[in-house]
Amino acid sequence: MPVIPAFDRALVEKYDRPGPRYTSYPTAPQFHTAFAVTNYEQAIARSNSEQPATPLSIYIHIPFCQSLCYYCACNKIITHKTERAAQYLEYLKKEIVLQAALFDKKRVVTQLHLGGGTPTYLTNEQLKALMESLQQAFTLDSSEKRQFSLEVDPRTITPVQLKELYALGFNRLSFGVQDFDADVQQAVNRVQSQEQVVALMQAAREVDFKSISVDLIYGLPLQTVTSFDETLRKIIALKPDRIAAYSYAHLPQLVKAQRMIKPEDMPPPERKLELLELTIQRLSEAGYIYIGMDHFAHPDDELAIAQQEGTLQRNFQGYSTHADCDLIGLGVSSIGKVNDTYNQNVKELSQYYALLDEEKLPLLRGYQLNNDDILRRDVISSLMCHNHIDIPAIEARYNIDFNSYFADAISALAEHVSDNLVEITPQRITLLPKGNLMMRTAAMAFDAYLGKDQRGNFSRTV
Repeated sequence: MPVIPAFDRALVEKYDRPGPRYTSYPTAPQFHTAFAVTNYEQAIARSNSEQPATPLSIYIHIPFCQSLCYYCACNKIITHKTERAAQYLEYLKKEIVLQAALFDKKRVVTQLHLGGGTPTYLTNEQLKALMESLQQAFTLDSSEKRQFSLEVDPRTITPVQLKELYALGFNRLSFGVQDFDADVQQAVNRVQSQEQVVALMQAAREVDFKSISVDLIYGLPLQTVTSFDETLRKIIALKPDRIAAYSYAHLPQLVKAQRMIKPEDMPPPERKLELLELTIQRLSEAGYIYIGMDHFAHPDDELAIAQQEGTLQRNFQGYSTHADCDLIGLGVSSIGKVNDTYNQNVKELSQYYALLDEEKLPLLRGYQLNNDDILRRDVISSLMCHNHIDIPAIEARYNIDFNSYFADAISALAEHVSDNLVEITPQRITLLPKGNLMMRTAAMAFDAYLGKDQRGNFSRTV
């Protein structure tokens, strides 16, 4: 049965605290520089030996943007010097060759995602050259089951270019909309017309892209319930397959770009909760299925189907449908997951170029999971993706007594239980409707690294 989260203002306020998004466990702050290229190569060797062959997923980070969106905390480079993108592409090709040499050629790339920055900062000719490099180095899935996607800034592309992208093999798109209100757009320096988005989505439908996603952000400067309700109305009318409604984290002390936002334009905390409640109400009324956290999907979309079939997973791009893939991260700052390890590339272009000039993988840091990590990752993933933990299944899979092993976690969930957010039985730990919005805080009970050993800053959980 699809889950419709119940919005309880008092409980949302009570449990709105900083915490991980659990796109990985352990989370990225636990990655360390003692993890070296040899560790990564050993992980690939272990993965290559598995039978049947594990499919591959590739993430490519394109860091360039033509203009600065004041809210953005992503790793990006603002430049109008398009030759910088050409140089970057040449180094990406070098990294593709180095990475592909490590993986068994029979392993098929079933997922590909280009993120940013702005992937459509690259021209279609450059994207074609990138795809040709991937085709030469890896075995790319050419079937209809492939999931090849890229993030699109509507200001940087035309309907004709969308058709060319489809011809290159991309069959999924994610449009960054954020908000249609003109005053909000001006306040965050991201001005784009509704007409641009409508024309692109119509073109994408005509070309037959398999899934079209739209990103929204609530909590931006000058947003009101009335203005965001109008944005939601317009988005729902366009019928995207997926909608991601992200909570804006205003951290000007950490994110330099956010200092451009006028403090007096920021909505009060209670406004964010009103916008969240509105979003849940409007999207649920429109028939969208709540996937988890920020994500909603049409009942026929692959995410909704994966949730129903129990195959949903989370990775560094959020919710995904392929739980069995190793993820190869390409490009500056990108993160990968291979076998029982995570790895991340260097974050500076100069370092990235220097290492590739030496024919070295541009790896900065990583992490190798131990047995406890693997167990806790499974438990946290179950809660985040399936809204419950199957206790007997976990006990059988890991040969543990669940209540003994996780006594501290069960104790930590006592408050969730008393607030009717979580139900605990001998068979299951289940998120109740009021608890779905607080799934991150419930998952935190199973995180062995929170507290004195935790490093890094996290966004608020609601």
